[in-house]
Amino acid sequence: MIVGKVIGNVVCSVKTPALENRKLMIVQPLDNNLAAKGKSVIAVDTVQSGVGDIVLVLDEGNSARMITEYPGAPIRTVIVGIVDEVES
Repeated sequence: MIVGKVIGNVVCSVKTPALENRKLMIVQPLDNNLAAKGKSVIAVDTVQSGVGDIVLVLDEGNSARMITEYPGAPIRTVIVGIVDEVES
């Protein structure tokens, strides 16, 4: 699981059925000091996050598919929580 910041959304005119009615968000991974690190990822939003939110991201395909309740879905990365506060 990683902490990231939602930096944008993805709009698709055509999606595979497993992604219909699901928001796709662009998430920038963050380090322990909440500074950007690594490449951004596209994640399925399951918690109604928005641009600017700090979120918890599950980046493991099988678990991601279980959360979306669509076992055959082409999904690897899912936003599973919105972070209220970070203490170091």
